[in-house]
Amino acid sequence: MNKNGPVALLFNALVIGFMLAPILVVCVIAFTPENTLTIHGPELSLRWFKAVFDYPDFVSSFWNSLWLGLAAATIATVLAVPAGMALVRYPNRWSGWLQGLFLSPLIIPHLVLGVALLRLFTLVGGAGSFAWLILAHALVVTPYTMRLVMSALVGFDRSAEHAALSLGASRATVFLRITLPMILPGITGGWLLAFINSFDEVTMSIFVTSPSTVTLPVRMYMYATESIDPMMAAVSALMVAVTAGAMVILDRVYGLDRVLVGRS
Repeated sequence: MNKNGPVALLFNALVIGFMLAPILVVCVIAFTPENTLTIHGPELSLRWFKAVFDYPDFVSSFWNSLWLGLAAATIATVLAVPAGMALVRYPNRWSGWLQGLFLSPLIIPHLVLGVALLRLFTLVGGAGSFAWLILAHALVVTPYTMRLVMSALVGFDRSAEHAALSLGASRATVFLRITLPMILPGITGGWLLAFINSFDEVTMSIFVTSPSTVTLPVRMYMYATESIDPMMAAVSALMVAVTAGAMVILDRVYGLDRVLVGRS
């Protein structure tokens, strides 16, 4: 047995505990019956969750974030599938440059993106539009989908495709009946990862939302600037639940270990 094994295990446990402790504390505080951010012994209450659903701004912002995440993830997937197939299967001297272009939103700070997109939307008359907000989120989350699609295509055995083509199948039929089902886990995983990142996005969204298109993270930020009470903890707990549920589905569909490899 490795003598350093227990030490490494303890170190990993401390790191995981350090990362999860704030989330667990917030989730516990969400059930407090008090009016302050305190952990009130064994007594639990759902009063702050009820307050969240009775607060119309949070409800409307949640639906904005939900529809925004669904639309942005879908657009990102539609763009990432053909782009990823072209980069993996037809490499040329421009492939590295194009891949860097598609993945550049991962490198550019979202604060810079928010300011740039705000200026762009103002120039084209799209400021405050939900459609332009969807495009902004699609721009940010496309790299996550593309990485997983490209990972699914790397090492892809194309013998079944060649056999179908030799038997007279069209390229569209080959893609729909052979290629798509074989890379579907990667596409689904990329879509879910894009949805999670869109749903949680706040830095860029602050600049490109309008009063009618405020997302839930932005609404939480605005609420926190005015007051801090357990309702914020309840909203945070609900967001953690939605994100955790999506991550569980992602792990079942694609595997979190493969997602981390695809993002590296």
